[in-house]
Amino acid sequence: MTGSETRAAVEWLTSVAPDPGACRWEWERDPRGIVLLPAGKRWDVLILPGELGRWTLDVLIRLIDRPGPVLADFGESRTGFFVPPGTASRWVGTGIRGAGPGTWIAVPHPGRPAGRVRWLIPPDGSGTLTDAALLELAMHEAAGAAAQDDREGG
Repeated sequence: MTGSETRAAVEWLTSVAPDPGACRWEWERDPRGIVLLPAGKRWDVLILPGELGRWTLDVLIRLIDRPGPVLADFGESRTGFFVPPGTASRWVGTGIRGAGPGTWIAVPHPGRPAGRVRWLIPPDGSGTLTDAALLELAMHEAAGAAAQDDREGG
C-alpha cells in the first residue's frame, strides 16, 4: 500500500470510532497496532471458520478483481469479510458468525505488520465492501470444493 492509500484506509476505518481523532492517535502509538472498532456503522463483518474462509477468499478473488477488506486471525482459524451494514442481522448460516451493531472488531493498522490479526485484503479507503450475495455464492462454491476434496481423500 502507498502512504496515501494507508492514510485513506485509516481515515475510513477510524470514521466509525466514537472519537476518530483519539482512535487514530492511539492506533499510531500502540506497538501492537490493533484497535477495537464498532461494527454496524459503515460495515458488518461475516466471520467464517478455518478452511471455508480461506477457500471462500480464493473463489472470491477469481470472481472479482478486488473484494472488500478481509481479516484473518492468528493461524487463519477465522476469516472476516467486510460486508455492507445490516448483512449480519439477516445472515443465516451454520458456523458463520456475524458482527453488526453492538459488536466490536479487533482491527490491525492497515499500513503495518500485525501479530494476531492481519489483513489478507486491506481496506483501500474508498469504502469498498464485499457484496453479500457474491460472498454467499463464493462460500457455496468453496464448500462444494471442500466436500469434493474430502471425498477424494485430499
